[in-house]
Amino acid sequence: MPPGGGPALLDPVHSSPTAPRTAPTRAGLVLAALIAVAAVANLGLAVANVALPAIGREFDASQTALNLVAVGYSLGLAASVLYFGAVGDRYGRKLLLILGMVVTVPADCLAAWAPNIDVLFGARVLGGLAAGMAYPTTLALIAALWSGPARTRAIALWAATGGAIAALGPLCSGILLEHFWWGSVFLLTLPLAAIALLMAVVLVPNHVNETTEPVDHVGGVLSIVLVGALILGINFAAVPNETALIVGLFAVAAAGLVAFLVRQRRARNPLYDLHTAARPTFWVAACAGIIVFGSLMGAMFIGQQFLQNVLGYSTVDAGLAILPAAAFMVVVAPRSAKLVEARGARFTLLFGYLFVFLGFVTMLLLWKENISYWKVALGYSFVGIGVGLAGTPASHSLTGSVPVKRVGMASGTADLQRDLGGAIMQSIFGALLTAGYAAAAGAAITASGKNVNSTVQAELTKSFSSAADTASRYPASVQQQIIAGAKTSFLKGDEWAYTAGIVAVLLGAVLVYFKFPKLAEERRLLAAYHAEDSDETAAETALPTNKALEPA
Repeated sequence: MPPGGGPALLDPVHSSPTAPRTAPTRAGLVLAALIAVAAVANLGLAVANVALPAIGREFDASQTALNLVAVGYSLGLAASVLYFGAVGDRYGRKLLLILGMVVTVPADCLAAWAPNIDVLFGARVLGGLAAGMAYPTTLALIAALWSGPARTRAIALWAATGGAIAALGPLCSGILLEHFWWGSVFLLTLPLAAIALLMAVVLVPNHVNETTEPVDHVGGVLSIVLVGALILGINFAAVPNETALIVGLFAVAAAGLVAFLVRQRRARNPLYDLHTAARPTFWVAACAGIIVFGSLMGAMFIGQQFLQNVLGYSTVDAGLAILPAAAFMVVVAPRSAKLVEARGARFTLLFGYLFVFLGFVTMLLLWKENISYWKVALGYSFVGIGVGLAGTPASHSLTGSVPVKRVGMASGTADLQRDLGGAIMQSIFGALLTAGYAAAAGAAITASGKNVNSTVQAELTKSFSSAADTASRYPASVQQQIIAGAKTSFLKGDEWAYTAGIVAVLLGAVLVYFKFPKLAEERRLLAAYHAEDSDETAAETALPTNKALEPA
């Protein structure tokens, strides 16, 4: 048993109990630099949510447009992490860190001063691509530089800090919105990006276990098309009169998936090793993480609008309301690392799922109009505990299932958990909120018996922000009726979203329970994977020497 009592077989690099445990020189500072880079990406994910009502008013945006602004960053990040992870493995992970921090600056400035909602969406996607350069390499470097229980602790701190910063983003954004315009929230990451850039340049090693094999650029492009089309298709699924666009996007996603799988099976050096991905400790953990991290982003996305639109919270109060989730993620994550070492990833994942489930049940049953804050805090606390528990095993199992030369694939998948999970869950939640709101608002207008022309009806059913803007043009008594109806309609829509969250968590729990190996089998499998990967690496290393001995 290694120091700390954790099972040595959880480490893919040094599976022997007597093998040395490694950590980089100035390990604490290097980890701080990697967490700072990851923090820029995590903060960028969250800053838009609290500003959505203000953005809706500024551009008279539909709920679908607001959904796209919220998910644009996740879209860019999710679509690019696999490709950029492989690029970092080949051309230098530190280089990708630096490029990502540099590109973040113009992307955030463009978002802050966007003249219309379309440019804002494009800027958010560009910011996500910048994060896609930097974020995958942070976990890849942790996996390459640390081993043993120290790696588990480093991943736990990385995951907890990232989730906590994502949860703190709305608070910081709310403070800015109290004093500045809506675009100021997108400038929040700039000081942190400058600090992270300096730390990366000074502290992060230049090259760590990088491969010399060529990058599968065709597979990279296909992965971008596949993920991008899927996320956009989900976002537009609830939009009326867009059947052709929706079918086209899902068709592109399906074709991209088929082409990607065919390419990965035939490519000499595939972007995504399907043999490794088929390992149960890899693919089940990947699916589990998508739901866990997607639940966090989905809850924050809907919750911020609920707090401001229905409960009437200020932007600062809405940001403060999320603090229980951030606090519990930070507190629970170190315990999660110990739990993974002692009880295995399966147990820890299921324990985390239980709390995420309780969070969505709380939101569905208790988050109503005029509720006390403790009910809000309870829902966020449950989700924070669940993500704090489940985040570490979801990421740790991925890095523990691949050889070091494929660590970019593992880190890209771990990042994809967050980004694709966040994008999909936000897209599903947003689509259901849009559909539920529109259906309830339309039914309320019909039930009122009043003669409402088609233009006004379209404004009232488009989004809460649009309804509030329309209400401002009427006398006070009519305003109150419209706002009351909009709140009721919003609550109907978010019930659809929270129900979907409950279903997703239950499906994820069933998958983990039946498909993820128990502790003894997990240790056996990881040891077998390590032996297999070590043999392959040794054979590849010896191959040039053998060739040199062959006659010309």
